[in-house]
Amino acid sequence: MATPEEMAATMIANLKEKTGKTLPQWLKLTRASKLEKHGQIVKLLKSEHGVTHGFANLIAHKTLAAGAPPTGDLIGTQYSGKKADLRPIYDALIAAVSKFGKDVEVSPKKAYVSLRRNKQFALIQPSTATRLDLGLNLKGVPAGPRLEASGSFNSMCSHRVRLSAKSDVDAEVKAWLKQAYGAA
Repeated sequence: MATPEEMAATMIANLKEKTGKTLPQWLKLTRASKLEKHGQIVKLLKSEHGVTHGFANLIAHKTLAAGAPPTGDLIGTQYSGKKADLRPIYDALIAAVSKFGKDVEVSPKKAYVSLRRNKQFALIQPSTATRLDLGLNLKGVPAGPRLEASGSFNSMCSHRVRLSAKSDVDAEVKAWLKQAYGAA
């Protein structure tokens, strides 16, 4: 089965034949529209240019990705100002998951970082100036004093661990991360 990256590459290769324009031509058009939301770009491409939904979705993603800040900037922004002291905790978590396998995908978002394999298995979020929350997908694992049920923290995770120091990223936290990774 093709990876998402391989599928996107195939779509890009077929773009001119299927839509009449290359990706750079579509990007020039969508950037000139000054639209900033994915749905708006998809609507424009489908309604005014007759592009099918799959190609419109791809072009919209590429349009917005081209204008997005680099990954390092997202992480740097998350751990700036009052939250700068939380960066060593983040770095310790990333160091731990990087040892699990080459298939770990670190995907920064505006307010958190998603950790994925075949699907998301964890997320790292600097929640306050003194605490980083580690969300984990550990379905069927009972909550405890340290491994809390996620509650209202994040609906994409079943559990949360509150971390306030680099030393909190201990063997127990690494084991939970590894278990979540293994289930993804």
